[in-house]
Amino acid sequence: MLDPTVFEGVLVAGGEARYGAEGGDHVDFRGGSFNGPVTGKGDHHHHYYGARRPTVVWPHQVGVIPPRAGCFQTRAEVVRLREALTGGRAAVLVGQDTVHGQVLAGMGGVGKTQLAADYARTAWQAGELDVLVWITASNATAAASGYAQAAVEILGADPADRETAARAFLAWLEPKANAAPCRWLVVLDDVTDPADLNGLWPPAGPHGRTLVTTRRQDAALAGRLIKVGLFTEAESLAYLTAALGARNRREPDEQLSALAEDLGHLPLALSQAAAYLIDAGISAAAYRGLLADRATLLADAAPEVLPDGQTRSAAAAWSLSVDRADTLRPVGLARAMLQLAAFLSPDGIPETILTSAPVLDHLTRHRKTPLTADEAVGALRALDRLSLIDHSPATPHQAVRVHQLIQRATRDTLTPDQHDQLARTAADALTIAWPAIERDTELAQALRANATTLTRTAEDALYRPAAHTVLYRAGRSLGEAGQVTAAKAHFQRLTETTGHHLGPDHPDTLTARHNLAQWRGEAGDAAGAAAALEELLADRLRVLGEDHPHTLATRHNLAYWRGETGDAAGAVAAFEELLADRVRVQGEDHPDTLATRHSLAYWWGRAGDAASAAAAYEQLLEDRLRVLGEDHPHTLTARNNLAYWRGASGGAAGAAAAFEELLADRLRVLGEDHPHTLATRSNLARWRGASGDAAGAVAAFEELLVDRLRVLGEDHPDTLATRHNLAYWRGETGDAAGAAAAFEELLVDRLRVLGEDHPDTLATRHSLAYWRGETGDAAGAAAAFEELLADRLRVLGEDHPDTLATRHNLAYWRGKARETPRA
Repeated sequence: MLDPTVFEGVLVAGGEARYGAEGGDHVDFRGGSFNGPVTGKGDHHHHYYGARRPTVVWPHQVGVIPPRAGCFQTRAEVVRLREALTGGRAAVLVGQDTVHGQVLAGMGGVGKTQLAADYARTAWQAGELDVLVWITASNATAAASGYAQAAVEILGADPADRETAARAFLAWLEPKANAAPCRWLVVLDDVTDPADLNGLWPPAGPHGRTLVTTRRQDAALAGRLIKVGLFTEAESLAYLTAALGARNRREPDEQLSALAEDLGHLPLALSQAAAYLIDAGISAAAYRGLLADRATLLADAAPEVLPDGQTRSAAAAWSLSVDRADTLRPVGLARAMLQLAAFLSPDGIPETILTSAPVLDHLTRHRKTPLTADEAVGALRALDRLSLIDHSPATPHQAVRVHQLIQRATRDTLTPDQHDQLARTAADALTIAWPAIERDTELAQALRANATTLTRTAEDALYRPAAHTVLYRAGRSLGEAGQVTAAKAHFQRLTETTGHHLGPDHPDTLTARHNLAQWRGEAGDAAGAAAALEELLADRLRVLGEDHPHTLATRHNLAYWRGETGDAAGAVAAFEELLADRVRVQGEDHPDTLATRHSLAYWWGRAGDAASAAAAYEQLLEDRLRVLGEDHPHTLTARNNLAYWRGASGGAAGAAAAFEELLADRLRVLGEDHPHTLATRSNLARWRGASGDAAGAVAAFEELLVDRLRVLGEDHPDTLATRHNLAYWRGETGDAAGAAAAFEELLVDRLRVLGEDHPDTLATRHSLAYWRGETGDAAGAAAAFEELLADRLRVLGEDHPDTLATRHNLAYWRGKARETPRA
C-alpha cells in the first residue's frame, strides 16, 4: 500500500487518489497503458487480474526521492531539463559531455541528483505522472532490484525471482496498442557504468520518460546533453547567504564571494562549507584561512556531520571515480595522470605538457612498460569519461581542465615524498614543453599560468636540491612578452625565496639577483640595475671566481646598464675589456663572445660612431650566420641592428629595405605576434618615415598599434612606445596640433603606468614640449623644457645625452620666444 508519509500526492478515504482530469474515478492499469478502449469520461472499466495482482493506488511511486537540499537553487538547468523531457524524451544527467538521450552533464558535486529529484518531485506534485520509479542504480544488481520492486508493487510479481520480476516490469512499460496511456517516469540515479544497464534500459515511448544521473561520458550513452555546471557567482552568493541566514548567521558579501571563489563554486563544497561555518562557529574569513593553509587536508575542512542527507564528502566521491577510471584502458594510468594534473593550472593545461617525456617516464613507472604519447592521451580520456577532468583536444593550450578541489583532494592523498617527486616531474614537463622561441603568445600565457599554479601548490619542492629551471623560465617569459614590471616582481620574489631556501651565496640565488637587476633596468631604472650588478659582481668574483661564465655575464650586463645611465664611453671601454677575457676563456666563436661583440658594436653607435657600429655588425653577422645559422634569433637580431645603424649612418632607404626583408624572416621564424616581430614592424615604419614617407609611417604605426593593443594590452611599454611614435610621425606630416594632443594623452598614461621619473615618461614630456612649440607656443615650449631639464638633471645627471638634448631644445625655444640674448 502507498505510505502517505513517504510518497507525494493527495490521498482520500479508502486509499484512492484524486488527480488529473479523471475526476474521482478509480482506475487500474494493465501494462504501461490503460487496458481497454476509452469510451468517455464517466464510463466504468472493469479489469480482471490474476490471483496475485495487488490492489494498486494510483498514482504510484516506487522508491524514495532524495530530500530537497536546504536552500535549493533554481538554476537554468531546471528549465532546460523540463524542456528536454517534454514529450517523453529520455534524459541523462552525467558528469560532463555526451550520453544516451538527453544529458545533464557535470562533475561529481554539481548537484545532478538534486536536479533530478527536483524534476521528479515537481512532476509528481503537478499530477503529470501515473507511475514514478526512483532507483539508485550504482550497479546492475541495484538497477534490477529497483525494477523488481516496482514489479512486486504494481504487478504482484514474485519477490523471490528478482530477475524475472525486473524483466516483467520493463515489459509492462512497453506501450500497448489500443490502450489508454500510462504516464511514467523512471529515474536511474548514479549510474556508475553504462554496461551495467545492458538489457535494463526502459523502453522508448510517447508517454514514458527516463532520467539518468551519471558521471560517465561513454559513447554508449551518446545522445543529447544538458551540461550541469558549477554555480554562477550570483548563485553561490545567494546560496551561502541563505544557508547561513537560516541559522541567523550574517557574513560580508565580499567574504562569501571570495569563499565561493576559493571553493570553485562547487555546490557540494559550498553546502559543506556553510555547515562547517555553522557547526564550528567561525567566520568565512577564518574558514578561508583554513583552506589557504597548505597543511590543511580538504577532509579537515568538512563538517563532522554532512548536511542535506549527504552520505560522503566530495573527496570520497571523487576517490571512487578515480578507482573506476583506473580500471579503464589504458589500465592503471588514470590515477597517476590525475596526480600530475593536480599540480598544474585548473583553468587549462596544454596537452603537450601531459604527453611530454617526463610524464611518459612517470606513467611508465606505474605500468612497468614504456608508454607512448597516445597512451597518455588515453589516460586523459579515461579521466574525462568519469568527469574527473574536462579533456578538450580542440583547444590544445587549455586541453585539460581540472576543478581545483579535485586537485586538492588528489594532492591530499600523497605522501610527502610522492608530493615532491610529482611536483618536480610536473616542473620537468613544463620546462620540456616550453618552446625556446615563444611564437604562440597564447601558449606562453598558458605555460606561465601553469608555472604559477605549480609554484603556489608545491614551491618548497622546487628548491630541492636546487632551484628548478622552470622558476627562471617563467620569469624570463614574462619579460620576453614585454611584461617587464611583472618580470621584475617575479625575480624579486625569486631572489628572496631562493636565498631563504638555499642561502645568499648559492649560485641559484646569485642567478636570481642577476635576473632581478636585468628586469629592474628594463623597467626603467638603469641606475638601480647598474648598482645591483656592481654588488652582484663582487659576490660572484668571491664565490665563483673571475673566469666563471656567470661572472663574465655579470660584467656584460653591468657594462650595458652603465651605458644606459648615459655613460656610453664607459660602456664601450668595459665591453672592450670583457671581449678580451671572453675570447681567452670561452673562445671567439662562443655565443657569449659573439654577444659581447654585439653589445660593443651597439655602444659604439650609441657613443656617436654609427659607421663603426654598422661595420662591426656586418662582421658579426657573418660570424653568427656561420656559427648559429640564419634563423637563429641572435642572427636575426644582428640583422636588425645592422639595418638600424646603417640607417643612422645616413642610409634611411637602405635601412627600410633591410627591415622589410627581416620582417619576412621574423614572421616565418617567430610568428606574427612575437615581440621581436612587432619590433621589426616598428623599425620598418620608423625608417620609412625617415626616408621621407611620413604618411606611410603613420599608416604603419596605426596598424601596429592595433596589433600591440591586441597582443600586449593598452598599458604595455611597447604599446605606449607605439603611441609615442605614431604621435611623432603625425606631427611630421604637418599635424603639429594633433601630435601635441596625442602626446598630452600619452603623458597621462605613462605617468600612471611607468611613473614620473621613467626615461620614457621624460621622453614624452620632451616630445610634448617640442610639438607645443611647433603649434606656435614657443614660450610654453621653453617653459616645459625648463621644467624637464631640472628633472633630467636629477634623474639622469648633467652629462646624459638626453639631458644635453633637453638643454639644446630649451635654448632653441627660448630663442624662438624672442629670448635670444638669454639663449
